[in-house]
Amino acid sequence: MPLTTAAQTDIGLVRSENEDRLLCADDLRLYAVADGIGGLPGGAEAAQLAVTTLLRHARDAAERGEFLDLARCFQLANDEVIQLGQRFAPDTGLGTTLTAAHFLGDVLRVASVGDSRCYLFRESRLKLLTIDDTLEHEVNVRRARGEDVYLDERHRNALTRCIGQPMPLEVQVSHYPLQTGDRVLVCSDGITRMLNDSAIARRLGQTGEPSIVLGTIIADALAKGGADNATGVLIDCLAD
Repeated sequence: MPLTTAAQTDIGLVRSENEDRLLCADDLRLYAVADGIGGLPGGAEAAQLAVTTLLRHARDAAERGEFLDLARCFQLANDEVIQLGQRFAPDTGLGTTLTAAHFLGDVLRVASVGDSRCYLFRESRLKLLTIDDTLEHEVNVRRARGEDVYLDERHRNALTRCIGQPMPLEVQVSHYPLQTGDRVLVCSDGITRMLNDSAIARRLGQTGEPSIVLGTIIADALAKGGADNATGVLIDCLAD
């Protein structure tokens, strides 16, 4: 299935540094977004190392003609960021999100740690393919089980998992069949905290090249306040 893509990042209107990083490797059909954790030192370095490690192991696998093991790539990225944290910030460590989309034939493979998201837009409907690894999500899951759990709103977006965590990292890779006309968006929370799903779906439903549509989505996030770095990779699935 042919693809056409666009990738863009913006520092936003508040942050003094862009700690987001992206990967748009068309030759590998591999796309990713990493968002360095704010409040910790070296967020940009952690995000860059995560995508660099993912790309390096993906290229190695391609050169050897091997299947791309996304879960293993994430584990290796986690190890690399931990090691960097031991040198760069031994007291706090480093951390980053990492969400990757790999197109294998007519199948989309998605892996994610943190709260950067992957969406599938098909026939005017938007579907979230990832789960936010946040305290808010964990509390909602526990409440759905009947537990009485308090959530301090100040910490609702705190991550419960990230690349760079010292405990063993479990990564699930999900598979989704693709069809002509699908649009896939991988993005950081600088977009999703500024725009709700309805706003994102409205933009993805517009015609135009991925670069134009993605640019409009990021412009919308800035218009809503641009409180964080805004980064996205948009992939269109074309007819053979």
